[in-house]
Amino acid sequence: MGAQRTVVAWLAALCGTVTGASAVAPSEEPLAPLPAKPAADPRQLALGAQLFRDTRFAKDNTVACISCHSPRHGGADPRRLSVGSGGVTHVYNTPTVLNAALNFRQQWSGGAASLEEVVGIVLRSPRVFNSSWDELLGKLRRDSELVQRFEEAYPEGLTADTVADALAVYQRSLLTPSRFDRYLQGDVHAITDDERRGYERFKAYGCAGCHQGVNVGGNMFQRFGVVGDYFQARGVAGRPLTDADRGRYNVTDKPSDLFVFKVPGLRNVALTAPYFHDGSARTLEEAVDAMFRFQLGRQAPAEDKEAIIRFLGSLTGDTVE
Repeated sequence: MGAQRTVVAWLAALCGTVTGASAVAPSEEPLAPLPAKPAADPRQLALGAQLFRDTRFAKDNTVACISCHSPRHGGADPRRLSVGSGGVTHVYNTPTVLNAALNFRQQWSGGAASLEEVVGIVLRSPRVFNSSWDELLGKLRRDSELVQRFEEAYPEGLTADTVADALAVYQRSLLTPSRFDRYLQGDVHAITDDERRGYERFKAYGCAGCHQGVNVGGNMFQRFGVVGDYFQARGVAGRPLTDADRGRYNVTDKPSDLFVFKVPGLRNVALTAPYFHDGSARTLEEAVDAMFRFQLGRQAPAEDKEAIIRFLGSLTGDTVE
């Protein structure tokens, strides 16, 4: 089924035309407005917000989740590669945590099925927190106030599962409705004429073949380099292949998954530079150029690319803290 979805997305991207697109009913749009924030126990939500900022997750107590997922940068990291516990560099560019609850899987490789699973993965990763549940829980249980708050919020108290749950509850609250959501809901004045034209170009060129749905992506896997050889071109520029470039292959060991990654959601994309799994695109302009070259295999005039970038700016949502 996943392979079928990838093929459909590829064909949609290649077959998109650039003829004038007429207005369509909201139900026919490839993008969908954000849902309302899910109901949450305020005690669990507050715990998750605190843990997100807690450096005790790191073996050396130097970094927290927020160290790499900055609200000021769209829930991502302005560095090409983040730095974890002990000063160790990550292998992937940090994806945004905003609206991540809407993704069908987590991480660039899709290696985690849920937000809760991500917590354990990054906790144990030698490049992120380089710790363990035993080590973390030992630290947290020495905090009597925190222990009491967990006992009030969860019948089972402070455990690995409740720590992961609290963080997931908090992350599910990080939805960022934008002007474009209001447009999809019928407010035709919520975006500018230039942004509307950019949205039509986005659809007409086939970008929505992969960047679709409620998170404008995040709901399928796709090969990086559908048309052109991205990695060969990057190698010519002096950056050879790394293990991280193998993408989903590192999870499944399937040759068909080599260079395949989860399609990133584009909400708040104007804030989350640099781009791609390797952070190789320093600006949104560079990222759009690369998509046309390696994913669509198409030429586009500068004014169309500029319009698409203006549309992408309309996906910047409410500020979160």
